[in-house]
Amino acid sequence: MKERIIEELKRIEQESEVKICYAVEAGSRAWGTSSQHSDYDIRFIYVHKKDWYLSIDQKRDVIEQPINDQLDLNGWDLRKALQLFKKSNPSLLEWLHSHIIYYQAFSLLEKMKELENEIFQPKASLFHYLKMAKGNYRDDSQTETINSKRYLNIIRPILAGMWIERYNNFPPNELPQLTEQLISEKEVKREIHKLIKSKINQDGPYIKLDFPVIHNFIEKEIKHLEDYAGNLMVPKRDYTNDLNVLFREMLEEVWSPS
Repeated sequence: MKERIIEELKRIEQESEVKICYAVEAGSRAWGTSSQHSDYDIRFIYVHKKDWYLSIDQKRDVIEQPINDQLDLNGWDLRKALQLFKKSNPSLLEWLHSHIIYYQAFSLLEKMKELENEIFQPKASLFHYLKMAKGNYRDDSQTETINSKRYLNIIRPILAGMWIERYNNFPPNELPQLTEQLISEKEVKREIHKLIKSKINQDGPYIKLDFPVIHNFIEKEIKHLEDYAGNLMVPKRDYTNDLNVLFREMLEEVWSPS
């Protein structure tokens, strides 16, 4: 599949006249919860030629290429990506932390990782994950039964928030690692691992929502993280200049004559 993914990325480069800096897995395969039937969620950052950016027109800054039911490619332009990087957008940061890298060229990935610890805003990422967890929990509480995937879609952002509180940096993507490192209560840990195993094996498609151990864990941690995030300070330094420098450096690197 990796060869097919690279072929599609090269096709996108030619058709859109861009250069792709890196492409990673961003779905369940990156989270360590994929089954044999899970699709491939490919995410990438690309760079247009210099003249593309010298325009008064607002241009489309995403490339979406759903190939089939199993393969989905979605990319963001470099300028859009750096704007989101400045805001500590968790979706983008998850791309930076994916352990499944399908393609990498140029130095963008390393340079963004070098800046990440300085730029990272815990409060912004925490509120993003809290909103995700609360929204998924609210939606699922209105149904009598939910499957393991939907349960994990509540638990994963909670664990991400717990990691940010404990370590003050962005969490790894892998849900089994987050569970092992963050959960001390043996019963909670055991039940989360059961859900992960169920998701991977596609066993028992539906689970009753009345699941006291996990239910109590979800409600307790959401309340705690809300209180913690509400008291966090927002850093005052503006990294716009640093990111403008990185933007210009990448334009030069990507499009300089070989």
